[in-house]
This record gives sequence, structure tokens and C-alpha cells, in this order.
Amino acid sequence: MIKFQLSEEQIHDLIDLAFEARNNAYVPYSNFAVGASLLTKSGNLYKGCNIESCSYTPTTCAERVAVLKAVSEGEKEFQAIAVVGGPNGSNDLESIASPCGVCRQLIYEFGPDTLIIGARSNEDYYVLPISELLPKGFGPSHLL
Repeated sequence: MIKFQLSEEQIHDLIDLAFEARNNAYVPYSNFAVGASLLTKSGNLYKGCNIESCSYTPTTCAERVAVLKAVSEGEKEFQAIAVVGGPNGSNDLESIASPCGVCRQLIYEFGPDTLIIGARSNEDYYVLPISELLPKGFGPSHLL
């Protein structure tokens, strides 16, 4: 059962904000810029972009930046997160980016009903709960 539903306008706004966040990506090594925008249950928005490091391990995904910003501000209930990604400097994306496994796990941590919006544009996107992108996910309820 999906807990959250978004209007077409909300989806488009989140995609637009993800593209906006993508403009700040620091990607000198992969040249693959990703932006994310996160809508919390309280209605607040948080944006993130991917940030690379020459030693690779500290590289951080856009989704994790947005989630960490939200959590650091006391937000722990999410409705949706939009993700866009592709070659740096172009908004004409060839494919739909999707959260990596680490990001899927982190998003799942805060609710298996969180909606993921993967997009190339406002006309080409999908909306799925994180539980469908991470089936049989491991979450806090498994530790109780």
C-alpha cells in the first residue's frame, strides 16, 4: 500500500528542483552530474548534488546529500525524492538515472513508502516506492 501520492505539479516541481541542484554538482572525474530534490512529510524541500573526490571513497551521491541535509535539520519522514543525472553541462539527458544501492538503502531507512521519481525531463519519468527499487529491503523494523 502506497502511503504518499503526489500531484503532477508536485512531481514536475521536484524534477525541476533536481535539475537546479544538478547545476552545483562537483564532478571533475566522472563528468556525470546528478541532482536530487527531497520532499519531506512536513512539506519542506532539500536539494543535493553529487560531490566527487580524487580519492573516490569520500565521493557522495546527490540523494545522500539531500537526505543528510534533511536529517541534519530534524526531518526524518520523507514523501518523495526526485533524481536526475547525466553528462555534466547538458540537460538533454539520454537516460533516466536511478538511485544506487547505497542510496536506496539510506532512503529505505526512513520509510519503504518513500516515492522515487527518476527523470530525464518533466515528460519522461517514473514514480515508484523505494520498496519496489529495493525489494525485501532491510530497515529499522528488522532490528526490533
